[in-house]
Amino acid sequence: MSEDRAKFDAQMMRIALMMARRGLGLTAPNPSVGAVIADETTGEVIARAVTAPGGRPHAEPSAIALAGERAAGKTIYVTLEPCSHYGKTPPCADAIITAGLKRAVVAIEDPDPRVAGRGLDRLRAAGLEVRRGVGAEEARWITRGHIVRVTERRPFVTLKMALDSSGRVPQGTGAAPVFVTSPQARAHGHLLRAQADAILVGAGTIKADNPQLTCRLPGLEGQSPLRVVLSKSLDILPSARLFDDSHAVGVLCVAGFGADPVRKATLERQGAEVALVPVVAGQLWLPAVMEALVARGITRLLVEGGPGMWAAFGAQSLVDEIALYVAGVAKSGSPEGEAGLSPFALATSYSGNLPLAIADTATFGPDRLWRLRTTHKQEGN
Repeated sequence: MSEDRAKFDAQMMRIALMMARRGLGLTAPNPSVGAVIADETTGEVIARAVTAPGGRPHAEPSAIALAGERAAGKTIYVTLEPCSHYGKTPPCADAIITAGLKRAVVAIEDPDPRVAGRGLDRLRAAGLEVRRGVGAEEARWITRGHIVRVTERRPFVTLKMALDSSGRVPQGTGAAPVFVTSPQARAHGHLLRAQADAILVGAGTIKADNPQLTCRLPGLEGQSPLRVVLSKSLDILPSARLFDDSHAVGVLCVAGFGADPVRKATLERQGAEVALVPVVAGQLWLPAVMEALVARGITRLLVEGGPGMWAAFGAQSLVDEIALYVAGVAKSGSPEGEAGLSPFALATSYSGNLPLAIADTATFGPDRLWRLRTTHKQEGN
């Protein structure tokens, strides 16, 4: 392959990945996939598309529809292997073949056993040239919710931690929430909400802060995720603010078997759905909670509870990423305080001894964000 062609492939895949990022939080239970159709001879981008909200139509047929007859003889760039099975839509691989595309550049294979290389095989059998692996690392990260759902039968889990400069979680003295970080950092936290399929807290957070748990970034209000509240006994006030808009933004309360049926009925009248799971050692069994979420199409879960919730997820090895915000340490670039703790030490002090690696860092006003990924498993191929 020529150097120019490899560069063009990388450029087009970057556009496809950008499209895929736009769909995060909107396409569950399907992954957000980006597709670009381009003319390698002229360098023109003919069409680009992303998986539609709700997961259908898929990106490939949308791009083909936009390109029309111009798709014939061109190259399609896709962030995830085109599906090869009949589900609620026909196979995307067949749509690519029918459109007369001559070449397909695919970032990663789909681990779904219904696909798992069959989509690429179908394209090759139809005479298309297929290249795999361009932009694979970023594609795996964008598609991580789908990958974990398929391979582990649970959502991809991000713990969101907000600590002060001493590495502690400040405690309030009244009913108003305690804001640990700056408005800039909190705005980024709302972006994480918009990109998630569900946000999870415990009943203690509802009692202490009475939060709405919605995305309030201008223009992204419609991307508020499902709100999930864990409460073994359904000890949740029906007057809590998250029920104010429960018909527009869903609420799922998860309780133990044997929870008070009167409380259950009361919360259901407030618009909440109630799911019951086993209680083990006095606590809701988190693997069962994950199964309940997967059954509802959740692929990306943002855990915003406090230290007890972080520790519980860490103890069950249900953590894939930690978004660690530390207030007031942007100038030094590392958390300050009496122990001079590192991001790793801070994260593991709350979530347990997880193997972590820094994936990214960012500064928001006076605050610092570390995105730490667990390294005990490989995501995808």
